[in-house]
Amino acid sequence: RAIFETNLFGTHDLTRRLIPHFRDQGAGRIVNVSSVLGLVGIPWRGAYVASKFALEGLTDVLRLEMQGTGIEVVLVEPGPITSRIRANSIPHFERWIDWQASPRVAQYQTSLLKRLYEPSGPDRFELPPAATSRAIASALEDRRPRARYRVTRPTTLAAYGRRLLPTAALDWFARRS
Repeated sequence: RAIFETNLFGTHDLTRRLIPHFRDQGAGRIVNVSSVLGLVGIPWRGAYVASKFALEGLTDVLRLEMQGTGIEVVLVEPGPITSRIRANSIPHFERWIDWQASPRVAQYQTSLLKRLYEPSGPDRFELPPAATSRAIASALEDRRPRARYRVTRPTTLAAYGRRLLPTAALDWFARRS
């Protein structure tokens, strides 16, 4: 639940509070930050993926609902960005996931635990945080903002792949992530 509070409900609450002020001034811009995992899911990240898919949907609907009001709604979609997301997720994993009692204990041991606990260096195509900062700045400052700002190559590929590939092909790629 905590991940939804952060990634969706908190964003929704802040947005609801901002919209009346934007209406009063006749304009405003809402910039939400999602993830490549708001476009495609990968194993072991169900709650995070679900929260980002929900944020994508909320942002799309809000953009449609705000048309003609002077309030613009934009989505920034990072991909692999250098951060402490893995290290920060360990306490939550240890608190909420009883992997040792899971019928999938062997899969946890061979896949997730190694990736979570053993430093492996940067991901392929990983960019520094400044790449996301630049996208957010553009989303805020562009005269005519795009609906979406995709930050990394994997995000762009995921967006196109989701539209063009059959589900079986997307699943094949996701299992290898």
